[in-house]
Order: sequence, then structure tokens, then C-alpha cells
Amino acid sequence: MKKTLIALAALFMCLSCEQGTDKYEKLNKQAIAEYNIPIRPGYEGRNPYWNKFAKKFMYAPAFDFKEVEGATAYRYIIKEDKKKDAAEWSFTAEAPNLSLAPVWQQITPGNVTLTVEALGKENDSIGIAGERKFYRDIPFNGPYHDAVRDYKESALFALLYIHNMKAIQHWKNDTLPDMTYELNTYPCKIIGSTISAEVMLSQLCPQLKEDAIKIAENAAQFLINQSRPEGDALAYFPPTYYGNYVTSGAARNKGKTMAMEALTAANAFLDLYDATGKQEYYDRAMNITDTYARLQAEDGSFPIKMDFYTGEPVNNVRAMLHPVLEYLQRLEQQYKITKYKEMRRKSQEWMKNGAMKTFDMTGQFEDGTVVGLEPYENLTNCTAAPYATYLLNQEDCSSEELADAIDLIRFSEDQFLYWEAPYYTRYGVKINHTPCVVEQYKYQVPIDHSACNVANAWLSLYEKNGDELAFTKAKALIDNITIMQNINTGMIPTFWRSFLQGTDWINCTLLSIQTLMRMDKIMQETATKE
Repeated sequence: MKKTLIALAALFMCLSCEQGTDKYEKLNKQAIAEYNIPIRPGYEGRNPYWNKFAKKFMYAPAFDFKEVEGATAYRYIIKEDKKKDAAEWSFTAEAPNLSLAPVWQQITPGNVTLTVEALGKENDSIGIAGERKFYRDIPFNGPYHDAVRDYKESALFALLYIHNMKAIQHWKNDTLPDMTYELNTYPCKIIGSTISAEVMLSQLCPQLKEDAIKIAENAAQFLINQSRPEGDALAYFPPTYYGNYVTSGAARNKGKTMAMEALTAANAFLDLYDATGKQEYYDRAMNITDTYARLQAEDGSFPIKMDFYTGEPVNNVRAMLHPVLEYLQRLEQQYKITKYKEMRRKSQEWMKNGAMKTFDMTGQFEDGTVVGLEPYENLTNCTAAPYATYLLNQEDCSSEELADAIDLIRFSEDQFLYWEAPYYTRYGVKINHTPCVVEQYKYQVPIDHSACNVANAWLSLYEKNGDELAFTKAKALIDNITIMQNINTGMIPTFWRSFLQGTDWINCTLLSIQTLMRMDKIMQETATKE
């Protein structure tokens, strides 16, 4: 089997051969054609114009420009932002808010200015309907860098890096976290991910199983010890914040908790149950699930943030529900638990009637704030792509849900993915290690977790309908994980940007590992079919 996988990997790498060249010529043409299709433009009436704060586009955009009184037509003029010899593209249309599809393929990547002129009966300009500056992004043009290491080997290398971290080894003899790794200030997210990573290591590396399970169980005990007691409003929820490190020390987070964060802990308890068979971990996860069932409002929504001790919402913002939907999907598909079907149905209805109707894929991060944000001000792939994956992974995914998932994936690529370095460089060095995916409007930094969000959505689309372009795009992102991985330590950096230093987030690394393992499984299945 190993020889077969090596041969298959070599086949993917040998793209200079005639068959590979033909393949990419076909896929690149398909990508260019798809970029001409606007993403849920407001003029269709399904949702408002969502791109008020967008800075770049890969798919032909349309903007919310209003009609000018007396206009009989509108001239769209797109001009390069250069002082001399600026290229220009134009077309005429009946309305000022249509997409740039008529000339989109012709526009050279770079900064451009769009001006929509209102034309009178004599075809003369009678006013300006709107103007917008943006970056016309570089489209997909494969092939990109191939993986430099076997996917499973890369995943195991990263797991060993986490396992050997001083703060992780600390768990072998303690049920309190080593706070020299400051991100332990986010217990659900970081310590929950630590548990899941160690469980995975125990399965892939039997000689380390005893140590890995000991680490996982001590970390789990910490979460249990910190959780709210039975009978409380947030019974069995571990905290989102712990200690006085990073932003957990900010006044707005003291004594608060993010509603969706406890799901990382619940998933970790299930992982530990799967590995040890200990009923206490399964029961702990189910108790957390029961609390979610009690918290859900009649309309299917959950508050985004609550007081950790009283369970009272701290603002009027409602949470994006892809995390609870993915978790409930796991309960049904893996454990055949159906008692929460109504919670799942109501959650999905809320997403369908809220987020999808507005197409406001807003970011909700524990180290940021959503208070005071305008609609669409902080869009993110971290809502859109995982929700697309959830929709695609349903056993009964409808044609409407499939179409919604594709829109969410296209949106994620359009707004957050860079296939090549964008126009800005620093000291002649490429800033972003491409292909990559930036996290959100408010944090335009490429993150491995974001790359995995989009890659996994594409893999789910490929598994759903055999879309080869989706698989090829996913592979390009996943291959770059192996390239970004530290060749000496196995560390997968969280940040894929030059000149940026920072602590690596274990939850991000865990998703990279899971994504690598998923790609390895697909490759093995493909090899078996061959």
C-alpha cells in the first residue's frame, strides 16, 4: 500500500507531463469561467448587498449603487490605479448595480477604481451613480507547490511537536495548566484541543499511548474542575477564559463565556471516551449537550456571550451556529444519538433564516468584540466555510443546501484566499506565503486554521459531487501546510506571513493535523480504487 501511495503522490507531482498539463489547462479555464459568476449579488433579491466593506474580489462583484434620476443607461468604467498609461475597461448596462462580468476576465489583477456614470438620452454623462476602489485579485492558475512530505507523516510530525512542548508535558504530573504557554488562558479552545491532539497521537503512535492518554486525562480533569456545577444555568460548561493572561484579563471578558466554546470541550470528552471507553467522559459530553438544549431560544438561536455564573446574555448579539450544528451532526452520525434532532433542526432553521438570508457571515472570536459592528463589517471564512462543510456533510443534503454551500465556499475564496502574493510587498519580499487564507476583515493575516476551513469545504464538495476543481484547490492549500511546516521541529505555524512572530495556537494546529489526515484518507481510497 505504501508503494502505491508513493506512486500516486508522484503522479500528482508530475504535472509537467502532457496529461498533467492538459488537466490544469482544463481546470484553469473552468476556474476563470466560474469567476465570472457573481456571488449572491444584491440585485437578485435573495439578500442585501453584502460587500460594503470588502477590499478585494476574485469573482465578478456587483455594488449597491442607486439609480440617477433621468438616466437611460449606465457606463461602467474600471481603471487601473496608476498615474501613467493606466489601462481602462468599460461597458454599458441598464442599471447601476449589476456585476462586472462583461469585462471581469479582461481586468488586470491589481488596484482599480470603478466609476459608474449615469447616461442621459443623448448618451452623455448626467451624473455619477457610484464609485468604488478595490483590489482585483489574482485568479486560480495551477499547478502550485506540491506537498514536500507524506500527509500522514506531516500530521504525526506535528502531533509529536505538540506532545513534546513543555506546557503539554506538564500535564503528565499536574491537573493545572502551565501558564507559561499563555494561550492556556482559553481553556475550552486550547486545552480542549490539547486533549483531542493527544488522543489522536495515542492512536497513531502506540509507543506513546500511555503518556498521551495521561496528558489528555489530566487536561480533561482540569476542564471538569473548572466547569460550572450541576444545577447552574451553564451546568457542566468549562470556562472560555482562565487566569489573567492575554485578553482574558480584559475587563469585557472577566466572568464571561462564549456560548459556542464549550463544544470544543464536549468534542474532546467524546474523543477521550472513544480512546478509553470511560463512561464519565461520555456522560460529561452529554451533560454539556443537555445544557445547550436548555439554553436554546424558541427561534433556535443562542446568545453569543453570557455571564459565566448566571448564564445571562451580556449583549443582544446571537451566535453563529455552525459549531453546534457540526457537533450535533457528530452525535447523530457517529453515536446514533437522535434525542437532539429538534435542537439541530431549530439551529439550522435559524442559520437559514438569519445568516443565509442576510449573507452576513460575521466573525465571532473570543479575543475580539462584536459590539457596535455594522452588518458585514467583519466578515470571515471562519463562519462561511465550516457552515458549508456542515451542509455538505449531511446525509440528506438538499439541492438548495448544496447551492448554498457552493455560494459559501465561493465567498470564502473570493474574500479571504490569495492564490498568489497580493500587490503589496515589503522590502521586495512576499508577505503572505501563498496559497493562503486570511482570517477575517478585522485581521487580514493568513492563518493555517483558515486555510483548513476552506480546504475542508472543498473536500466535502468533492466527496459530494466529484468536483475535480474543488479537490485541486483543496490540495493546493493542504500541500502548503507541509511546506510551511518546520522541517526541524514539525511545528505548523499558525501565521503564514513573513515578519510576523507569535505563539502557535494548538487548536489551529489540530485542525491542520485533522485536515492532513483527511487528505491522507482520500489519497488511500483513491489508491485502492486504482
